[in-house]
Amino acid sequence: MVNAELAPVYPAHWEADVVLRDGATGHLRPMTAADADAVQAFHMAQSQNSIYMRFFTYKSKLTAKELRRFTELDYRDRVAFVITRGGKIMGIGRYDRLDDPAEAEVAFNVSDLHQGQGLGSILLEHLAAAARENGIDKFSAEVLPENRKMIQVFSEAGYEVHRHFDDGVISLYFDIDPTEKSRAVMESREHRAEARSVAGLVAPRSVAVIGASRSWGSIGQQLLEHIVEGKFTGAVHAVNQEALEVSGMMPYASIAEVPGPVDLAVIAVPHAEVPAVVEQCGRAGVKGLVVATAGFADDGAEGLARQRSLVRLARENGMRLVGPASLGLANTDPAISLNASMAPALPVRGGLGIFSQSAALGVSLFASLSRRDVGMSTVLSAGNRADVSGNDMMQFWEDDPNTAACGLYLESVGNPRKFSRISRRLARSKPVIVAKSDSMGLRLPPGHAVRTTQAPAGALDAMLRQSGVVRVNTIEELSDVAQIVVGQPLPQGPGLAIIGNSAALGTVVADAAEQHGLTVAAVHSRLDLDTGQSRALPLLRRTVLAALDGADSAIVTLLPVVGLSMEAVAKVLTECSAEAGKPVLAVFSGIVDVSVHVNRQMHGTLPSYSSPGAAIAALAAVVRHAQWLTLEAPVFEQPQGTNPQAAAELLESWLDGVEGDGLVTLRPSQARELLGHYGISVLESVPFGSAEEAVAGAERLGWPVAIKTLDPSLRHRLDLGGVRINIENAESLRRNISQMRKYLLPYGDKALEVQSMAEVGQSCTLRAIEDPLLGPVVSFGLSGDAVNLLDDWAHRVPPLSVADTAELVRSPRAAVKLFGYEGLPAGNVPALEDLVARVAMLKDEHPEVAILEFKPILVGPTTVTVLAAELRIGNPARRTDSARRAMMS
Repeated sequence: MVNAELAPVYPAHWEADVVLRDGATGHLRPMTAADADAVQAFHMAQSQNSIYMRFFTYKSKLTAKELRRFTELDYRDRVAFVITRGGKIMGIGRYDRLDDPAEAEVAFNVSDLHQGQGLGSILLEHLAAAARENGIDKFSAEVLPENRKMIQVFSEAGYEVHRHFDDGVISLYFDIDPTEKSRAVMESREHRAEARSVAGLVAPRSVAVIGASRSWGSIGQQLLEHIVEGKFTGAVHAVNQEALEVSGMMPYASIAEVPGPVDLAVIAVPHAEVPAVVEQCGRAGVKGLVVATAGFADDGAEGLARQRSLVRLARENGMRLVGPASLGLANTDPAISLNASMAPALPVRGGLGIFSQSAALGVSLFASLSRRDVGMSTVLSAGNRADVSGNDMMQFWEDDPNTAACGLYLESVGNPRKFSRISRRLARSKPVIVAKSDSMGLRLPPGHAVRTTQAPAGALDAMLRQSGVVRVNTIEELSDVAQIVVGQPLPQGPGLAIIGNSAALGTVVADAAEQHGLTVAAVHSRLDLDTGQSRALPLLRRTVLAALDGADSAIVTLLPVVGLSMEAVAKVLTECSAEAGKPVLAVFSGIVDVSVHVNRQMHGTLPSYSSPGAAIAALAAVVRHAQWLTLEAPVFEQPQGTNPQAAAELLESWLDGVEGDGLVTLRPSQARELLGHYGISVLESVPFGSAEEAVAGAERLGWPVAIKTLDPSLRHRLDLGGVRINIENAESLRRNISQMRKYLLPYGDKALEVQSMAEVGQSCTLRAIEDPLLGPVVSFGLSGDAVNLLDDWAHRVPPLSVADTAELVRSPRAAVKLFGYEGLPAGNVPALEDLVARVAMLKDEHPEVAILEFKPILVGPTTVTVLAAELRIGNPARRTDSARRAMMS
């Protein structure tokens, strides 16, 4: 009988839902002894050839001893994972530690029915992550030469694989620390799988509406009607166990009765019936689900539990899920023509992909874009966003030839690091517009695991800027920007020409342009267009084209003119934009609804606005994006003299015995040792109780010295008496200690320390934290009132490129003091950037470092000195974007 106290603890944090190469899902988890029968069934279902490839011999059945060895694991030296679907094992991967404790032998066995779906590479990623957690850094394997598929799994994983052939067997071995190549391979496979999974949802060959009703106005009735009236090109089925006829078609009693495969099931039944329907869909082989039904995470704790159970059920059966509480999805591609949504008609076809979350915001966004007749390619309302997310949609849009620009309204960001990684890549080829209200904090949507953010205000915006997205605050602003990017060329610079028939309006527009960072290249605001259409339009054309010769874009602001139709003006401006290859925006002041007067079917590429302010703000946002595109690809340089492996070993030894969410503050000697592995030194200081102890410390450190309080709010404040500097001898030191203690008496009994003098310079603060949502966040500011009162911080999310680092230290408003201010010498900014780069690398490599703070740093003309460092470590938060593929749980 196994002693419960000695039984291995099941590592639940290794469980993950994964997307396979074909876009379907599987559940990956550690194997347990209870899997013995399933492993035997898996083995017996394999072909003779597959068994021979795995065991180098044929065995029709595993012995009881072999089953125990394969399934009874300690999750440290012996680990195995299974990937299942519908409770059946699809693939098995395992490692066994060898005599060398840093090396393990790895092996895989993938079901014959699921070959070619990428299970081997997924198992390898998760095994490598578990092995690294257990102190293993090298894998080896023995493979028969004819087992080309398994050899390919290793060779294409991105690791540097070494081979040795002996006695008819190929021996492979490789280090499993993530490399730039292995991460790129993982991201590429993840991208293809997730893009394909979304493609299965928005471009199905057949759709079934479950809960299709004869009741006019019901959700099921409207969804079915919209699909049919939208002229969906595939097969449409109605499922209703009670009705005899629905929308002119005979319904089926259950999804199991529908003939032929069903790619997409749209579910509109009462929430109590949804789990049973989802389970039926899984058995019927449905590939994707849209759940329109509410009453899950939007219905308190019980609803939240139902939603989590629903997601598990869908994924365990290989299905992606949109919703619950989703408005549905649409695809305007004529080859698909799918309107599986609550919108009464298919959107106008165009190049904008749209993702939204809650139903209310989805309706508002759709209405705003429709008012402007902005053409859309695909639209998806995620509802509670329990499964399919904006990250998934961006993966799809990247490859979608029908999508030229992407718009997302986010109420929450579930995996910000992954969002940043995908959007940074996507924004290089297609503009990404993100609307997220400042009042909406960084949080997870209902239904996801509860994690709260500790990121400072502004960190999410900093991440979005790094990612190259066009950041807006409202639905209206998103629509304003979308008008430009879906059909106009991007401006090549900030130069703006202003053309109009009102001098006053031209002046207002010019002032607004300069406030938004645009450069006014020309103003033609006295056009006389009251001469009849035959003379006014040629004049307008000549003026716009001439102005564009010396500008990067143009805004035409017109007050209404009798006899000059907006249709005619729109036609001229559209032609001018096409001829010049530059964006032209039209502002029809005094017209409340421009779309009533401008035929977008004819002039859909012309951005038209009622307000000059909206046009200027939208254009300025697009100009900033165009300037971001001109930047060179980010360069990531590793600072010299770093040793991440040695730092990792130190942290592992210090974390022994740390449990739960507890944090441990490192002693000064420990902090110096850890920082030393990243080439960072901290100026030594000596705490003291008596004046004689201070003198002894000063003699050892060397004169002159400084004394300061250990109080974190005063230790860098010379102006508040927390620091005394340039003390040159023992007598002066004793006198300063006595005076300082008297001065600090109102603040309480403060401990003091003595420290060598550093070069005089600007006092700064550098902080890095591990946030449960954003991951590592690095913050920089100038010490004192700038950060304490004015919150003048700059934030970035590692990894930091060379440009990111330079921008971080220049972003605080008070940063001008680093470059010479009021006659003071400039600080050594390159040395400061080097320090920031080292801290960013340390934080990116080691999630165990929960908080790191250098306060203060003195940036002098020639040196940069860290005067004090505080580091707290804890059990590493398992980052949401690690070196293994996993869906949000």
